[in-house]
Amino acid sequence: MLTAALVMVLGLTWGGVAPATPQEDQAIWQSYYQKRFPDVPKEDFTNGVYAIDPVSRESWEAIEEFPPYEMAISQGEEMWNTPFANGKTYQDCFPNGPAIAGKYPYWDKERGMVVTLPLAINECREANGEGPLKYKKGPIADILSYIRYQSRGQLTKVEIPEDDPKALEAYEKGKQFYFARRGQLNFSCANCHVQNPGNLLRSDILSPALGHTTHFPVYRSKWGEIGTLHRRFSGCNKQVRAKPFKVQGEEYRNLEYFLTYMQNGLSLNGPGARK
Repeated sequence: MLTAALVMVLGLTWGGVAPATPQEDQAIWQSYYQKRFPDVPKEDFTNGVYAIDPVSRESWEAIEEFPPYEMAISQGEEMWNTPFANGKTYQDCFPNGPAIAGKYPYWDKERGMVVTLPLAINECREANGEGPLKYKKGPIADILSYIRYQSRGQLTKVEIPEDDPKALEAYEKGKQFYFARRGQLNFSCANCHVQNPGNLLRSDILSPALGHTTHFPVYRSKWGEIGTLHRRFSGCNKQVRAKPFKVQGEEYRNLEYFLTYMQNGLSLNGPGARK
C-alpha cells in the first residue's frame, strides 16, 4: 500500500484529512523519491529508470552516443522552417521559439482549460489553414523533438493560478486520475511508479514518477520510433486492460498538468531514448 503520509499529503481520501495544496503535494512528492533513492541526485531523476539501475544505464549511455532520435530532430527543424501555404511559419505562432517547451503545459484562463504543446502546435496549424497532425507519433513527434531539443536545460515551471479555481480543479482531476485504479488489472499509475519504482514487473524495472515528463517525446525500442507523452499514457491504460482516453482530451491534459507540476524545478532533457 501507499504510505499513509504520502496518501494524506497528496490529498486523497484518508480519514477525512483535508486535501493538501499543490505546493504541499509537490514538496512531499519530490522528498518521497529522494528519500527512497538517497544515492540518486535529484536532477538525475530526469533519466528515468537509468537513474536507479546502473546495469541498464550502461546500455542506455551507449545508445545515447548515437541517439536514435536525431533524425526526428532534423525533420522537426525542417518542419519549423518550412512555410505554410500562406507563407507563414511556426515562428509566427511562437515568436519566442523554438525553445518554448518550458512554457507548457499551462492554464488558459479564457478558455478554462489546460493547453499542452502538441495542442498549441495543431492550433497554430489550423489557424494558418493547415490540417492538424495526429497526436501519437509521426510529424507531431518530429517537431516536438526539435522544440524540446532546443529547450533542453529549461526548468519545469508549471503554474496553477491562484485566482482561478478552475485551474486548481483541473490539477485535482489530474491527480485523481493518477491515483485511480482502472482496467481489468485494477492498477493505477501510482501502483507502478509511486509504490513500486525499482521493483521488477516481469523483466522490466519500474521507473520513479519523479522526472517522468522531462524527457518526452521518446524513442522507445519497443515502438521502434519516437512517440509522445500521451501515446505513453494511452499505452499504460492498455497495459492494465483499460480503455484509453482520447489523446489530447481533457483527461490526459489534466493528467499532464498534474504530473508536470510534480516535476517543477527539474530540467527538460528531451527528446530521450527508452527501452
